Formats: sequence, C-alpha cells, structure tokens
Amino acid sequence: MTTTWRDTDLEQWADICRSDEELSSLAAAATVTFGIRCGELHALFAFIDGRLAAPTGDPDFVLVAAPADWSKFFQSVPPPAYQNFFGMRMRVPSARVEGSELAMAQHAHIVRRVLELGRAAVSGRPAANAAHPVRSKVHLKSGYARIDVHGEPMEVLYEEAGEGQDVLLLHTAGADSRQYHDLMADTALTSRCRLIAFDLPGHGRSDLLPGVRPGGYALTTDQYATSVLAVVDALGLASPIVSGSSMGGEICLELAHRAPGILGGVIACEASDQVPGRKVSWAKHPLVNESVFVPEWVYGLMAPQSPEHYRRKVWWGYSQGGFGTFAGDIDFYSGDWDGRDRVGEIDTSRCPVIMMTGEYDYSCTPAMSQATARKIPGAVFWPMARLGHFPMAENPPLFAEHFTKALDHLGVPRRSSTAEG
Repeated sequence: MTTTWRDTDLEQWADICRSDEELSSLAAAATVTFGIRCGELHALFAFIDGRLAAPTGDPDFVLVAAPADWSKFFQSVPPPAYQNFFGMRMRVPSARVEGSELAMAQHAHIVRRVLELGRAAVSGRPAANAAHPVRSKVHLKSGYARIDVHGEPMEVLYEEAGEGQDVLLLHTAGADSRQYHDLMADTALTSRCRLIAFDLPGHGRSDLLPGVRPGGYALTTDQYATSVLAVVDALGLASPIVSGSSMGGEICLELAHRAPGILGGVIACEASDQVPGRKVSWAKHPLVNESVFVPEWVYGLMAPQSPEHYRRKVWWGYSQGGFGTFAGDIDFYSGDWDGRDRVGEIDTSRCPVIMMTGEYDYSCTPAMSQATARKIPGAVFWPMARLGHFPMAENPPLFAEHFTKALDHLGVPRRSSTAEG
C-alpha cells in the first residue's frame, strides 16, 4: 500500500473514524468541517454535534502539505517532525493551514485523532508496545519546603525516592513533579541516587506566587533560577546534580553558569541556548479550550514509538494546568530565556554539563542542542533515539538508560539494586 491515500484508503479511513470510540468522545458536541489536501487528492471530514456526517459546503480550514511530506506523515512510524501536523507546521516548509486558524486551534484534538486513524488506514496500525510493569508510587516520600523568592515566602511540594547522590529533577512548562513518578520508581536509579522532584511555585500542589493576578503569570529566567536555588537551600541538598527537560533543561544551563560552586553538575535535556517559535496566542485564547489545546500542542512532541500508556499520561497531565500557567512558562522557554551570550562562559571543570535531546523533539531539535553544547567547553552531548520532548515521562524505562549513562559521566557510583516494587 502506498503511503499517500487512495480512494479505497479514504473509504476505510472514514469507516475507521465512524467506529472509533476515542474520536467519538473527543468530538462530543463539535460542529466543524475540515479538509486535508495532498496534491490533487482531497479528503473532507465533517462533524455535526459530534457525529461524523457527509460534508456539505466549504471546509472551515484545510491542512495542506506536499505529497512527499504527507507520504512521510502516513508511514506507520514516521520520521522526526512528521509524527504530528504541528511538527510539520513548524519544521516542514510545505505544511500550512488554509482557512480559519482559530477553528484549527479549537478542534486540534479532533484533527489529531482523525490523522492518526488515517495513518492506520493507509499504513496499518503499528505493532503494540511491549507492556511495562506498573510501577508503584507507595515508596515516594513527600512534604512541603518553605522558600523565599525575591522576599516572598511560600511553600512548595517536593517528592523524593532513593538514597545516595542528591539529584534534583525539574518538570516541564505548565506541568508538575508527577512527570517523574515512573522514573523515581526505577530501583536501579533509587539505589544509586536520592531523586527529588518539586512543583514550581504556581504549579501542581505548590503555593501560588504572591501578587500575581489571574492570567498575569510570566516566568522569567531570574525568578526560575532563584526558585530552584531556594529549594536546594531549603532541602539542604549537597552538591546536587540538577536535571530537567525543555524549560527545565534551559534553566540547567543558566544554573551551571550562575551557581557552579553549588551544583555537582547538570543534565540538560531538550535544551538549547535559545528556542524561538513556541509562543502561540491559542494557549491562552478566550475562544480556545486551554485544557484541550495545550495537551494537543505538546502531544505531538513525543516519539511515536513511546508507549501509548505513558503518552496518554503526559496528555492528561497537561489538561490539568491552571489558567495561563503553560503560556506563562512559555514566556520563559521561548522568550525571556536567551543564553547565547553566556553559555560559552560555563566552567565545566566546576559544574559538568551533560546534554541529551530526543530525536523526535521538533521544538528543540538535537541539532539545536548539539550546537549549544559545542559552545560550552567540556560539555558532553548525545541524541536519544526513539524519544521526544518529554523523555522522562513518555518512556521512562528507555530514558533511564540515558540517565544512567549521564550519571556515569558525572562519576556517580553504582550500587546494587533490589527488585522493583
């Protein structure tokens, strides 16, 4: 079967859409018509009150890309940036939206599922991932730490597991420390390290930042670095290794420059000295459902090979952030953060720097991370195959292999582990 659709594929595609319970749930109450154009081939999908219907009239918007690019998209395992239309939109020149951008943002969840089902109709469903044992969280210890951020006292929730070298874990934009629960259940790691994750102020179960008006939150480099160092001090961490992904990876680079005498090293994942192009008005738009759009905006950043169970957990976690929290973090990630003038000043003899980026991350690509690592004398970088922008959460067992390698580079001693709980 070719990897662009034919008439028979389109019929099968529509049949799969009609019978798909997930699409039916996602499309509830929606009335929209959208098209997909591949050269001379057109597909139209209409939903009326949440039900797939015969298209009538003009579409509200059309997704367009060159046939060669749609061919890559419809592969059962597409190459990086082609796993999701948002990825194509950012990195593939031929990809565009014609018509109402607002309608596309409002219905991104429906579009994503229809395209997933189209991939299954054209190329077949990918082989199921091997099942991973469910890892218990009963071993996690949690508490609150009181910190001051620019003179403002607040309490932040932290969780920890294991013993040994202190390793502080930083969550991604708009998320919280739950992203690390499965990694913190890896007994090979917890026998070697004391893993600590916390919710940034205004995230998850931590206190709100005093004086911030609803919708007025915007994270800055200084506020972020100050918060992390305040947690290090409040918990009495000894030369901790700090690791984070995405905005957490960016602030690792800032911390290596700002506080090398306090840290034992950084593991900066999905990080670069600058990441433009990720600020979008739809993340806090009054006509767009934030709890649907934001998880869709990030869902495609994960590798298609990552187990569906974990990818769904990432999606679900992103549907729960407070109003404007994700957008405010992106103000840092793709705005305030710009380390181009100082990453070259990082002294890796005082604070070693490890950088790792998933091959499917189209926001901060491996090439961007590698270019940054080359500016930092002594930094070590490698790409992570079959991983995307949320490696610790989308595929914890695979990420643990890279994390172990990073700990080896940093000289953290190995200890024998017990059976997994």
